[in-house]
Amino acid sequence: MTTHREQPAPTAPKPHQESVWDYPRPPRLEPVPERLRVVFDGVTIADSVRGWRVLETSHPPTYYLPPDDILPGALASAEGSSFCEWKGRAVYYDVIGPQRRIRRMAWAYPKPSAPFAALTNHIAFYAGPMDACFVGEERVTPQPGGFYGGWVTGRVVGPFKGEPGTEGW
Repeated sequence: MTTHREQPAPTAPKPHQESVWDYPRPPRLEPVPERLRVVFDGVTIADSVRGWRVLETSHPPTYYLPPDDILPGALASAEGSSFCEWKGRAVYYDVIGPQRRIRRMAWAYPKPSAPFAALTNHIAFYAGPMDACFVGEERVTPQPGGFYGGWVTGRVVGPFKGEPGTEGW
């Protein structure tokens, strides 16, 4: 049985920062003005100035890049899917570099719900197994816990869902 825990005390944001506790539920979708990059196996496999981010209470932003800005051959369809109550059914991709392949470390929504239609076939990457992911020139830190795909930058403060003890939030 999962027990519900009270919402933790949010970290107060400094100027030019956002608290993930100010993000809405249901989540909000917004365009990203910064350049987004993903480096895997020594190669930049994604590079875009046309990305989107999803903002949801207690989560660092999840970034989505248009498929045209992904290096051809860097993704291969993977088995399985999952369902998000807000965005719909997700499909997964293996990420492929010159020497390495990692299973199910990217995902997309082929037919997202209407509020997230702009994400159609855009690709999100788990930051942890990549060599590096960047928002602008800042290298991101993966959202804690390995389950969620948020990218933590100096722009956002938590605490974040996924850290130890957050299962009941």
